[in-house]
Amino acid sequence: MKRASLIFLCLFGALSASSLARSAEFQLSPNGSRLIGQNQTYTVQADDKNLQAIARHFDTAAMLILEANDTIAPVPAPGTQVIIPSQMLLPDTPREGIVVNLAELRLYYFPQGENSVQVYPIGIGLQGLETPVSVTRVSQKIPNPTWTPTAGIRARSRAAGIELPAVVPAGPHNPLGRFALRLGIGNGEYLIHGTNAPDSVGLRVSSGCIRMNAADIEALFAQVATGTRVTIINEPVKYAVEPDGRHYIEVHRPLSQNAGDNTQTLPITFSPALESFIKQAGGDRQMIEKALARRAGYPVAVPSGKSVPTSLLSVQAGNTVQAMDAEAAGEVIAQ
Repeated sequence: MKRASLIFLCLFGALSASSLARSAEFQLSPNGSRLIGQNQTYTVQADDKNLQAIARHFDTAAMLILEANDTIAPVPAPGTQVIIPSQMLLPDTPREGIVVNLAELRLYYFPQGENSVQVYPIGIGLQGLETPVSVTRVSQKIPNPTWTPTAGIRARSRAAGIELPAVVPAGPHNPLGRFALRLGIGNGEYLIHGTNAPDSVGLRVSSGCIRMNAADIEALFAQVATGTRVTIINEPVKYAVEPDGRHYIEVHRPLSQNAGDNTQTLPITFSPALESFIKQAGGDRQMIEKALARRAGYPVAVPSGKSVPTSLLSVQAGNTVQAMDAEAAGEVIAQ
């Protein structure tokens, strides 16, 4: 899989999706900055099938493109200018192994001994079958996995008029794709794996597993060892004070508990530690609330009128509480 450096992204951000190399790997700043990447713009072409197809070319999620562009249609018209949200704040967790932030539909991989991070779009569990928040390990690497549908999956499929076989053999029609990483939670039923339904990556469609594009899981599988740490978080809000004093907030639509919820107006939840951090850091409250209402899914600069002690440059998230619910403005994107 081809990867692009930050310099490549800056120089070639306006190229067509069909000619752009994947943008999954970023060098980490030696000064501890959490800001990586650079947003890009893309002009929709006549042969672009849908947002999922555009997202795959840029190795991002269609939902992230929807967040960034606010009123864009699922099948945008040719000539439409689209923001590709390829700038982000690193999650405020230890930079070790695999970090999954469910709320932003991204997986971060920190290769051991390297000063870099790889970022991939993912699909996650649907409502009622959520991917669990946890800290675990890769317990098994499985090339060419077979798929044995659980009783629950078979029952749901039967209710939809589909009779699943007891076992689906390895191959192009296997829902797990060509590679799978088993996680050490539950009874081993949670996997990071490929898929034979590429449009499902970047959506909430699985029974709790984490889905990846075929090229992405192949690249990850080749690097990850059994025992690798896996941290799964659900943080729709990320806030950072950069080493140069600049403030940034990145807000994603929160994961809903009901399929009918409007995630553009659903109340935001985040940790008391983060709430305290934002207050102490002194960012402009009006700008923060505006970002919480807009939920653009990429970092937004927040003016600050005071210096910030070094001790406030990082905060580890704890349990979530409801905080800073802001009224949404503008047109709402249909879910």
